[in-house]
Amino acid sequence: MDAVRRGVRLATRLAASWPEVRAGVPGAAARRLLDAMDVRIDGPGERLRVPGPTGTLVVANHVSWLDVVALVALEPMAFLAKREVGRWPVLGSLSARLGTVFVDRSALRSLPADIGRVAALLRAGRSVVVFPEATTWCGPPGGRFRRAAFQAALGAGAPVRPVTFAYTQGGRPSTVAAFVGDDTLAASLGRVLRADDLRLRITAHPPLPPVGDRRALAAAAREAVCGADGLAHA
Repeated sequence: MDAVRRGVRLATRLAASWPEVRAGVPGAAARRLLDAMDVRIDGPGERLRVPGPTGTLVVANHVSWLDVVALVALEPMAFLAKREVGRWPVLGSLSARLGTVFVDRSALRSLPADIGRVAALLRAGRSVVVFPEATTWCGPPGGRFRRAAFQAALGAGAPVRPVTFAYTQGGRPSTVAAFVGDDTLAASLGRVLRADDLRLRITAHPPLPPVGDRRALAAAAREAVCGADGLAHA
């Protein structure tokens, strides 16, 4: 199916999914969008949320806005996201419906309060997704994992689930979904609509217990996501 036909189908699905977004059924809406774009998910064989009295802090490498759509389709959770995401069409509404904590990067003094909100969600049994690199990367991640969000897991006594994203086309690694630098959402969407056989493999790694300090927890999570069992085999 060519990009024009995919674009028409996407517009139709966007219109059809809006009532689901407004009704608080974001997972169904996200699945419609992925189907319209012909993006397939090879998901994990288990839920990302770890059973227990708290939610789970899910931490992953970040490649594209498609990461968020895929996670919402797979297992709706709240996110820790930059404020600008809340203004994006459809994706912003999906995120807001899930209780996402939007962060103003220009106001670092508000970060402790934002992390406190994440901890409160975890204590209430809600799982939260964080991209600890705080930016997207084209290909294997190159950034350190910022530690602040891991304090929320420690404070709430919530497990941490490391997750690895890897995009492929025809079984080979692909950067077509990458959303980096000065790229625009429209340009990125155009590339995705033109892509053939675009798939996202989501690998869930064993959960980490909320013990020790946030430095050690962040390092263990990064090793799981990006190390020998992470993107080295993606």
